Formats: sequence, structure tokens, C-alpha cells
Amino acid sequence: QVQLTESGGGLVQPGGSLRLSCAASRPIANIDQINWYRQAPGKLREWVATITYRGTTKYDNSVKGRFTISSDSVRNTIYLQMDNLKPEDTAIYYCNCQIFEQYWGQGTQVTVSS
Repeated sequence: QVQLTESGGGLVQPGGSLRLSCAASRPIANIDQINWYRQAPGKLREWVATITYRGTTKYDNSVKGRFTISSDSVRNTIYLQMDNLKPEDTAIYYCNCQIFEQYWGQGTQVTVSS
């Protein structure tokens, strides 16, 4: 079992940056992979990025080159650095992992608007 707590969302202008954090209640080195998803108003939740316990990263094409996922095993925290943000990045961002079952955080709102 694990609790995931996201933070770092907010309002930013197009072209700006934000860094999201996902704090886990157990050592992340024991979790195969942790993911970021997002859900925009009126749309389905979609996958954004993944980091494995080995440090391997994967990104959706829509964020590749702009977002960077990383981990800190001392703080048991996963980060999502988001640069060159676009209005279409506006969504609630969720942290996710699977340990026999799916676990989700409560989400953090990111709004990109001028």
C-alpha cells in the first residue's frame, strides 16, 4: 500500500515552467514504475510520463522535449519539470503507481493561460 501526494500546480503563462512533485509514503526504490497522468476538462485521463526504478523514462509525444520526469530516492519523491507550457497542457495532474493494485494521488491543478 502507498499514499501519493502531488503538489506544485498553479497558474502560469504560455511558455512558462512549473515543477510538480509527487511524495510517496514508502520507498520509491521498491516501486517498479511511477507515472504521471493528466485530465483536462471534458476529456479522458491520459498518460504523460513514466520513470522506472532503474531510472528509465518514457514520455507521451505531446510532452516529449518539454517535460522531464525524475526521482529522488532519499525524499521518496517523483518530479515532473514542465517547460515551455502550452494552454493545452491545462489539466489536473495525477501521480500513479501499481503495487498489486492501482494507487492515485489527489491531483494538482495546472492552468496555462495569459
